[in-house]
Amino acid sequence: MPTSATNNRPEDLILRLSSPENQTKFKALRELKNQIIGNRTKKLTYVKSGVVVPAVVNSLSSSDSSVIVQASAVIGSFACGVDAGVKAVLDAGAFSLLLGLVSHSDVKVVDAAARSLKIIYQSKLAPKYDFLSKENMCFLISLLDSESENITGLGATIITHSCQIIAEQKVLYEAGILKKLLDLLRGSLSQRDASLEALAAVSRNNPDVSSEFAEANDGRAFRVVCELTKDKYPRTRLLASMCLIALWNTSPCHLQDAGLRSKLIHILIELLDDPGQVGDDAPFALSSLIAGKEDLQKLAFEADVIDKMSKHLMKDSLPAKRLQGIFLALADVCSKLEVCRENLISLEVLKLVAEALNHDCSEVRIAACMCLRSVSRSVKNLSAGMFMNDLIVIPLIKLLNDASTAVQIAALSALCNVVVEFTTRKSIFLQYGVVKQLVHLSTSMDSTVRLNAVRALKNLIFLAEKQFKGEIFLELSPATLWSLICDHESSVQEQAISFVRNLVDGCVDSIEYIFTEEAIILHAIVRLLRNTSNPEVCIQGMYVLANVATGNEFHKEAVLQQLLPPAGSDDPSVLIKLLQSNDNRLRTATVWTVVNLTFPSSPGAYSRLVKLRNAGVYSSIKNMANDSCLDVKLRVKTALDQ
Repeated sequence: MPTSATNNRPEDLILRLSSPENQTKFKALRELKNQIIGNRTKKLTYVKSGVVVPAVVNSLSSSDSSVIVQASAVIGSFACGVDAGVKAVLDAGAFSLLLGLVSHSDVKVVDAAARSLKIIYQSKLAPKYDFLSKENMCFLISLLDSESENITGLGATIITHSCQIIAEQKVLYEAGILKKLLDLLRGSLSQRDASLEALAAVSRNNPDVSSEFAEANDGRAFRVVCELTKDKYPRTRLLASMCLIALWNTSPCHLQDAGLRSKLIHILIELLDDPGQVGDDAPFALSSLIAGKEDLQKLAFEADVIDKMSKHLMKDSLPAKRLQGIFLALADVCSKLEVCRENLISLEVLKLVAEALNHDCSEVRIAACMCLRSVSRSVKNLSAGMFMNDLIVIPLIKLLNDASTAVQIAALSALCNVVVEFTTRKSIFLQYGVVKQLVHLSTSMDSTVRLNAVRALKNLIFLAEKQFKGEIFLELSPATLWSLICDHESSVQEQAISFVRNLVDGCVDSIEYIFTEEAIILHAIVRLLRNTSNPEVCIQGMYVLANVATGNEFHKEAVLQQLLPPAGSDDPSVLIKLLQSNDNRLRTATVWTVVNLTFPSSPGAYSRLVKLRNAGVYSSIKNMANDSCLDVKLRVKTALDQ
């Protein structure tokens, strides 16, 4: 075997790294560094050995500065872009040793340690820095006050990684960190970039810090950041854009210039052409800029964002992160405007979205689901059955059994829209086994999975035919539905009751479902109406009763019996409590129920009217004749006329 191959084995490296001779140790470290730089496979091989990384970390305690510098560089290489490498160096105790070396007397050691720490801090696995500790804050200030760009960059990187809550932003601002970061904007390229990232972290979702940032030095700092969006370096343009986006999302008043917002969209789309990390990060920044903002989504549409991102999707072998970012950005740009959805569908991007549902990376699968969820909000295309094809439905159903709960939730969210399907082809979901899977997921221990599974079932029976409803109800079973109505999460209760609302809507025969197994479903809903203070749950509950009250005399009497107190009881009717609600929608639903109970052509209408009068319901409704809500007012007029 060649000597070089022998020397590259983990056990031989360990021998040389453990050598008492500094020169031998130095050469071993240098060889190891050259082997793993840019070679993910080599890194993972040495990490998995379990002995190489600890041996390198031990070298940080050497008395020879050149050995420490090499060891620091190797640790940085192991941590660069590989979470397994970061975990290995952290587990070996590298972090505290490197932090101590930042105060070393040798400048080269200090710089090497700072570079490695910056790399480690780029990972989510890096330990969180405690800004609330006075000692830690003093150390951070000393880093930012350093004349070394590596040290100041480390200080800014620590802030970017660890500043996550308002309390931390507040203590950093009070310590004068904002001014120090703004001063770094005048520094070197690396200082500028580190400062931009840290400024975004300190000001994000904090109006006070954002205002101070925007108004600092009479707005000069803000103008500097705006200018940096035109910088010749792509990463600087990206970070400056992200800094402005963080500011805009927190305090829109500081970014009123529509021209600047449009410019940001164009910058981020151009940065998608970058082949490296900048191109991977650009769509995430675009997503953050336009999410939930209809005006910006319109600007993005006018800037041909959908067309340009679609062309990127058609390229071969895109990195998973870039795919994820593009699908997320497309999801956001199509979230509100029908014209954007039409544009995406016309470009035949749906096929690419469907293919991404089978991607190896779970984050890409989630992003593809989110994109499909946004596009499938189109009533026009749902009505046309656009999403009812094997290309979309089969991989989406497959994701319901995904090993990742996050993927399951994303798939359920998309399915909630797809199953609405206004055509008569809903039976296809029974054939594919979707109903059985949704029923199974409705019993999940994860409340978000339960919620979305029940919501999908609710949408599935929306305007469905009688036979289809019966098959779904049989699969779900009254007992399971009862348990969902009684769920400890109010959001699940609401969706379960909404399912019942859709179930009993339509023909009189559908109403019979609520009376199965001694009416346990009806009793559960009424019990919630009496006991819960959640208006959303009550609204759905009252619409269930309003639907049941459109049925025959038996149905009407059953509803009235549930809503009025037992004979001889002094308790007020639950109707009175709900009629006095502050929620306009709940008052409307409650009056609708009374209207349906007292419909004049019903044989028992007069008898029910007398009972409602005796229970004080008539007086309550009469007092609502001038209700502030027009919808309530109109329903009250109908009730009083009857």
